[in-house]
Amino acid sequence: MQQVTILGATGSIGVSTLDVIQRHPDRFSVFALSSHSRVEKLYHQILTFEPKYAVVATPQQAQKLQAQVASQGCQTQILAGPEGLVAVASASEVDQVMAAIVGAAGLLPTLAAAQAGKRVLLANKESLVSAGKLFMDAVRDNGAELLPIDSEHNAIFQCLPAQWQAKQRGPLFSKGVSKILLTGSGGPFRETPIAELANKTPAQAVAHPNWSMGQKISVDSATMMNKGLEFIEACRLFDAKPEQIEVVIHPQSVIHSMVQYSDGSVLAQLGQPDMRTPIAHAMMFPERGQSGVEPLNFADIAKLEFLPPDFNRYPCLRLAIEACQQDQESCTLLNAANEVSVARFLAGQIGFTDIAAVNGEVMATGTDIRITVLDDVLAIDQHGRALAEQFCAQR
Repeated sequence: MQQVTILGATGSIGVSTLDVIQRHPDRFSVFALSSHSRVEKLYHQILTFEPKYAVVATPQQAQKLQAQVASQGCQTQILAGPEGLVAVASASEVDQVMAAIVGAAGLLPTLAAAQAGKRVLLANKESLVSAGKLFMDAVRDNGAELLPIDSEHNAIFQCLPAQWQAKQRGPLFSKGVSKILLTGSGGPFRETPIAELANKTPAQAVAHPNWSMGQKISVDSATMMNKGLEFIEACRLFDAKPEQIEVVIHPQSVIHSMVQYSDGSVLAQLGQPDMRTPIAHAMMFPERGQSGVEPLNFADIAKLEFLPPDFNRYPCLRLAIEACQQDQESCTLLNAANEVSVARFLAGQIGFTDIAAVNGEVMATGTDIRITVLDDVLAIDQHGRALAEQFCAQR
């Protein structure tokens, strides 16, 4: 029986993870759940799964929720804040940690899970984007197991040589792999005239054509910053250089990513656009089990399209690739700026095309801080957010 902590249990990844767990009650048990703001939804999850712990944002929320669950005869203990997240991510009883908190807020508990040697199911790409080398060093030095949950990185992982999958490290690109092909749908504005993008609303930006996701990641998909963050993440996960990764627009989202080999072969992972597939794969690796996802019906697939990305349409993607080519500090800065600019766009305070403009201004300003320890990452993150707030106010 594997004990699982789910960081970000009330989001789409967390809900899908709980669905997979329910399908395998003899294999998985919920140790802890967390939610930042959807406390009512968390309450119902607690009553269903009866975890040992649950974590909310504030002591006030914790006190109220503790009274609610106790009144139902539930023994779950409610914790609060970053300290609570770190505690449930690193607890000795835990075997697997689903890291699904969106944004830089997920960095500390995800890093704690790696430092505690857990199997880390990584849906929080910002941990690798903001603290790449530090995070990967923690995985290696503490014997943790890192399995990607993003559909693209999970697809790449599945297409890699079995020897590399077993070790999760090694000279990938000198042992037959020549290129990683990272696919993306192009988002809801793939065919929108570029001149019309400035007028797009938050409601239009979050209406992804293929995937059901949270608001922030949906906006990132519309700008293709999500693909840019995944580009950086792929470099860290697979020890790749930027020139060894190619982004491909694939509107149907059937092929989740591909790996090209030096003999001319290209291996691709295909499936429905349903996150339960990569979640089940990572939770049960190296075995396979039911995810609840229907298999593809190839007779229903009319065509598969592949296009190069247009950087005039997707300047955020260009910024992310440039940051990856520069240094870790630029990646950390860009991620911080993007979290602020997307939040301001969703709040109706800046326009859609202002997201890329603000991110670019923050990148151009830069930082004098060099990353050697975690505090440097947090300092750059704060610096980037302050700059982004300033530039957003000027729009």
